[in-house]
Amino acid sequence: MKIQDAEFEQRGAALAGHVRDRGLSGAVLFDNAYVLYYTGFAFIPTERPAALVVNADGERGLFVPRLEREHAQANATVQHVSDYPEYPSERHPMEALRELLERMAVRDGFGADQDGYPWILGYRGPTLTELTGAGPEKITGFVEDQMAIKSRAEIELIRESAKWGNLAHVLLQRYTRPGLTETEVTQRATNEATLAMLDAIGPIYRAQNGFFDGASAGYRGQIGRNAAIPHALANNITFRTGDVLVTGAGAPVWGYLSELERTMVIGEPSDEQRRLFDHMVALQNIAFGAIKPGARCSDVDRAVRAYYDEHALWDYWKHHVGHAIGLRYHEGPFLDIGDDTEIRPGMVFTVEPGLYSADVGGFRHSDTVAVTDDGIEFLTYYPRDLESLTIPA
Repeated sequence: MKIQDAEFEQRGAALAGHVRDRGLSGAVLFDNAYVLYYTGFAFIPTERPAALVVNADGERGLFVPRLEREHAQANATVQHVSDYPEYPSERHPMEALRELLERMAVRDGFGADQDGYPWILGYRGPTLTELTGAGPEKITGFVEDQMAIKSRAEIELIRESAKWGNLAHVLLQRYTRPGLTETEVTQRATNEATLAMLDAIGPIYRAQNGFFDGASAGYRGQIGRNAAIPHALANNITFRTGDVLVTGAGAPVWGYLSELERTMVIGEPSDEQRRLFDHMVALQNIAFGAIKPGARCSDVDRAVRAYYDEHALWDYWKHHVGHAIGLRYHEGPFLDIGDDTEIRPGMVFTVEPGLYSADVGGFRHSDTVAVTDDGIEFLTYYPRDLESLTIPA
């Protein structure tokens, strides 16, 4: 139910190898998802700077505020943890980071994901360039490419996430009725699914996610005509007969995420609702068939776009076919005409082409699939047909 220390060691060794190949002395990573990926330490970024430092010998050290010291020592697969008192303080924390870089022999040429801790939540501070006198080489591309190919253990955690997202969605559909609100239905389904998950998995479960701590399912405001807004926000909308509903469900499992989305209708679907629903399913089927090792991400989008062309559906288009997923709910590469990344076994994608009509609503299923040696494996498995997704009025 978690990534083992040996895998973290392998990940760190690969990063150190890249550092050596580039002739660098080490690397600094500030992104909390990167820190989690290489160390197993999940934390919530605040105004207090935190970073992972890796040197060319493969030694890994965490730089954290004092309040995170014991948390990091207990959970991070690193050689040592260095901390500073607080931010702001009489001495800026980045001075302590400079000392850690010196102790780990990370100097002169080194890599980083960004030139200093980002200015979030009121933080202000020097860049790495200002701190060390040398501008870091950006190594984010290597990190992202490494994270894009999931190990067997990572895929199993995503599969476990999909299982509990599936349960949450079953409950969401079961409890949705005209006259109720999205808030009460979402909360009931989410709470019950989370409690069931905790009963089944037990005390070994860890979410390792700053936003979610269990299984969840909801609508995020995509109800009725609002369903035509792909990234709407929840607004305690009351369900009505005839509404098109777009859902979302998942669960963080040791940091890993899946994505399950479905389009449902309350009451007997209209002819236009059926037409758009059927086209949406056809688009998703085309995308499934186009995802295979050796193809390009852009090839998948081109295959889907050809269907838009053939059936004159461009008035309903709003976004690309899908994206990778893992420790973050959106990752690269992207199933988009502008991304020529080669699809490789071990990549995990959401597949979610949509159709959006201002007068009718939105139509989008999303399934999470893993790329295999000869195609894809579905990690989500909720029914996709309209009959199964029609809610009695």
